[in-house]
Amino acid sequence: MANIVVFGSQWGDEGKGKIVDMLAERADAIVRFQGGNNAGHTLVVDGEQCILHLIPSGILHPGKQCLIGNGVVLDPFVFCMELDKLAAKGVDVSPSRMMISRKTHIIMPYHCRMDGAREEAKSDEGKIGTTGRGIGPCYEDKVNRCGVRAGDFENPSLLKEKIAAALIEKNVLLKNLYGAEPMDAEAVFAELLPVAERLVPYLGDVSSAIQKASGAVLFEGAQGTHLDIDHGTYPFVTSSNTVTANAASGSGCSPRDLERITAVVKAYTTRVGSGPFPTELTDADGGYLQSKGHEFGATTGRKRRCGWLDLVVLKESVRLNGPTELAITKLDVLSGLKAIKLCTAYEYNGERIDYPPQIQNGMAYVKPVYETLPGWDEDISTARSWGELPDNAVNYLRRIEEVSGVKIGIVSVGPDRAQTF
Repeated sequence: MANIVVFGSQWGDEGKGKIVDMLAERADAIVRFQGGNNAGHTLVVDGEQCILHLIPSGILHPGKQCLIGNGVVLDPFVFCMELDKLAAKGVDVSPSRMMISRKTHIIMPYHCRMDGAREEAKSDEGKIGTTGRGIGPCYEDKVNRCGVRAGDFENPSLLKEKIAAALIEKNVLLKNLYGAEPMDAEAVFAELLPVAERLVPYLGDVSSAIQKASGAVLFEGAQGTHLDIDHGTYPFVTSSNTVTANAASGSGCSPRDLERITAVVKAYTTRVGSGPFPTELTDADGGYLQSKGHEFGATTGRKRRCGWLDLVVLKESVRLNGPTELAITKLDVLSGLKAIKLCTAYEYNGERIDYPPQIQNGMAYVKPVYETLPGWDEDISTARSWGELPDNAVNYLRRIEEVSGVKIGIVSVGPDRAQTF
């Protein structure tokens, strides 16, 4: 198998974890290249559910090397909890098969405090729906060149100095701007030191590990293209680049190493938190998708907003990421709908457009242009080939291919690893 990047083509929650888990069987190493524990990948193997926030989804395949790249922001407490939960299930999570880049930035306790205080201080209209897990503040410190990196865990005196320096400014903001309690540098250091010592054996050179991999490398993204800090529905976005190009810079390899690119597309559209959503449904069809699709955030538990598949959003993802194939997930959720709509264009300022407007919050003012296709009643959860799908389901998939210009390579008809072809 060629090296492959798996990315989300919508606003996250597309089912990337399942697709990575399936493809990982034929890969030598799996790399997480951006984001933090604000994303959750849900895997179901033999009916047992496993939700991962930081550890690459390939961990459930014995013998696979799992790498966390420099583009990730890592909460060490969450990472250790995931280690313990997996170990309790009998999964090998030893440093022999898992590595964290020394360049990976660390989410500190004060990042989480800042994140929550900021969001709390905003009016309801100004809230962006942050998960409050310190992702944004950590990336801010990274760009501001004052962040704590995983490699600093090997030097406790340097770690202590960085904590003290960071809290000079952050305590002023917490106390005077947000009315929150300041934090004690010694207490933060004491809280962090045990997990820092635990993570030291996992530190390594991820870039070299990718280069030395004997087989294919699988690059795992988090969130979705339209949450990208540059190309998403700004300001309702995440704090990192979620597009395919960041698989190289976020893991330390050449773009030439990215050979196969898989866009994960949910058969309808969902979004968690604030931000424009042109095809959102607030009627019975939206309720049907939400209920049948069990649409609750794996990380936050928040109910996901649901709507028809937006092919304008998908075409923009194709333009930005250059996928070689589509992986359609949750097709089974559409069973039982008499009619299914596809958004193929927008009306905007009296014109018909095929791509999202490029101005801030422009997508809040578009009107979706729909095509209506006949639905199907058959239960497709046991289908294991195109030939086992009803004609209307096949026609739906073919129309997605026609509008997006990309062939479908993978179809998922249920949550379990086996419900995929």
